[in-house]
Amino acid sequence: MISFASETVHEITGIREVVKAAFGQITEAELIEVIRKSQNFIPELSIVATEDGKVLGHILFSPIVIETRERMIPALALAPLAVIPERQGEGIGRQLVQVGLSKCRELGHEIVVVLGHPDYYPRFGFKKASQFGVEAPFSVPDEAFMVLELKPGVLSDVSGIVRYPAYFDAV
Repeated sequence: MISFASETVHEITGIREVVKAAFGQITEAELIEVIRKSQNFIPELSIVATEDGKVLGHILFSPIVIETRERMIPALALAPLAVIPERQGEGIGRQLVQVGLSKCRELGHEIVVVLGHPDYYPRFGFKKASQFGVEAPFSVPDEAFMVLELKPGVLSDVSGIVRYPAYFDAV
């Protein structure tokens, strides 16, 4: 039976291996490690899917902001989401997103931003960020940069640019 819970120190190596295998490179795994060591790390929002002690998948949400003319609005970045290749297609990723978004709501977060597959994330309620006047700080296909209002209407009067911490550029 697959369980979903916040990461423990015992799962860190397994997370690294799953993320590396899922993306076919080390970059995303290194990003997780940098975030984990930062003051922005929210342990409850680093969630693993495990079965019989083996890490099958991982999702991470970390703080970012939307910079408007008047203020900085707190938000979360969903990045990365990974499932071990041999178990992809079984719904593990879907469950990780659902558990993660539920935890984000429980902790009082209101906005989640994702750069991801436009056919995957809308099933969770993500919409093109441009519909809300929210822009990426870099060039990206419009349909791939999405936001989710965890609190309905929170983006109704917001327009601005998403600002990621510098460590997103460092890896």
